[in-house]
Amino acid sequence: MQSTIRTLGNKKSRSLFGGVWPLVALLPAASLLFSGCRNPNAAAPPPPAEVEVATVVQKDVPIYGEWVATLDGYVNAQIQPQVTGYIIRQTYKEGSFVRKGQMLFQIDPRPFQAVLDQAKAQLAQAQAQLGKTQLDVDRDTPLAKERAIAQSQLDNDVQANLAAKAAVKAAEAQVEQTDLNLGFTNVTSLVDGIAGIAQVQIGNLVSPTAVLTSVSQVNPIKAYFPISEQEYMHFAERINSHNQQEVPSDAPPFDLILADGSVYPHKGTLLLTDRQIDVTTGSIRVVCAFPNPKNILRPGQFGRVRAAGDVRTGALLVPQRSVTELQGSYQVAVVGNDNKVSIRPVKVGERVDAMWILEGGVKPGELVIVEGLQKVRDGATVKVKQPTTPKKGG
Repeated sequence: MQSTIRTLGNKKSRSLFGGVWPLVALLPAASLLFSGCRNPNAAAPPPPAEVEVATVVQKDVPIYGEWVATLDGYVNAQIQPQVTGYIIRQTYKEGSFVRKGQMLFQIDPRPFQAVLDQAKAQLAQAQAQLGKTQLDVDRDTPLAKERAIAQSQLDNDVQANLAAKAAVKAAEAQVEQTDLNLGFTNVTSLVDGIAGIAQVQIGNLVSPTAVLTSVSQVNPIKAYFPISEQEYMHFAERINSHNQQEVPSDAPPFDLILADGSVYPHKGTLLLTDRQIDVTTGSIRVVCAFPNPKNILRPGQFGRVRAAGDVRTGALLVPQRSVTELQGSYQVAVVGNDNKVSIRPVKVGERVDAMWILEGGVKPGELVIVEGLQKVRDGATVKVKQPTTPKKGG
């Protein structure tokens, strides 16, 4: 009876555990199933990056040369006195426009007036002496013919008269010189232009070596800029033909780009090129002139001079911001018809305003990314905004 009970107990035990183990084995699978139902978007891909594109344009464009230029007066006159004396007046406003011949400073004229008065007195004395000697000659000439006096007496009279004439001329020259010196006490401008800050003050003793101020003729104003030897050789025939005539028939106008980025409204013309190429820099200096009717441009200003050279036929243009540089190489991101990105290496040519000319790598009408470049990679799919056609200056 007891053995029967143990056997049944063992069977009951085996049946209980044998039914539990399959359920335990199914728990992980069920857990994964339920968890998958709770996060249906966990494996969904991110949306495509949104980018802005521009169309590759093909057209004929003029190629501009651009150089850094320094402006200077057409004439820069240093105002220096021609006599030594004390400054007693400054008669101009610093920084103002002055006319040729306008008085800028006055040196004390009293010493020079005194010297002039003395020279005039000496002239009068010489003239009186000349009159006396002339009377002697007139009186002794007939007497000498009649042998009433010795011929030597007449000869002495004639020599004295000649000496008196020379003394009068010397006295006249002295009067003229002292009169000039008196006039030089009024220091005047040599040109029409802008007068600079005075370098002396009232009461200063000045001499002909002193620079009192400077006056710059600024209408027109000159722009000096260097061009390379290669650029000079390219334009040599045109430049040399200009040197042979006053107005060159094919001289391109020059644009002046100011420090604030604005383009000066008046065009410049070529004036001259220097006589030699600088052996240290390999460049030659070129000078052009710009009208400056309102005296806005001043000597010492910096700007960029630009002139049109050749015309590039069928140039491929893209915005500068669409081109990226990586370790000295350039590339653009092109968006195809399927909205997939293709990273292409390109060779950059000349710059035209805010555009680059590309030497191949793209075709007219293709779309290049201009905004969102940092979000794309080769082969990625993107969402394209409405493409914009690049314009000159845009």
